Amino acid sequence: MKLDRIDIKILRKLQTNGRISNVDLAEAVGLSASPCLARIKKLEAAGIVIGYNAHFDLAKLGDFVTAYVQVILKNHRRAEAERFERAILRIAEVVEFHMVNGKFDYLVKIVAQGYDGPARILEQIWQADLGIQSYSIFIVSSTPIRNSSLPLSD
Repeated sequence: MKLDRIDIKILRKLQTNGRISNVDLAEAVGLSASPCLARIKKLEAAGIVIGYNAHFDLAKLGDFVTAYVQVILKNHRRAEAERFERAILRIAEVVEFHMVNGKFDYLVKIVAQGYDGPARILEQIWQADLGIQSYSIFIVSSTPIRNSSLPLSD
């Protein structure tokens, strides 16, 4: 799907306020309500808009700790990688999971309760014998920049 300037405006508005009413969104991008809604439906059908989420302040919800884990697998056969991926996808505390290029194979973001929460999850993963050669864990101590908006340009 080729995006025009109005589509980009819609995406910019939605990423900063996914709960904006269609009427307010239409006004903000210079359309009437019906064509605006049609464009949103088209963006959703094309798989460009894949959902609308709420963001939370973890500190107000409890004692959550975020960690990033770099994982290196013992071998790189596709079947082994798929087995590892299936197991990781079943862990609720894994909130992001990326196969990457470079010195390690996967980057896993874990959010768990308690200072030892990410380590407990990682121990479960290690004990499951999923073909991990090594891993490094990085506990997040602060997040000076939290940028949830993409720099979309016309």
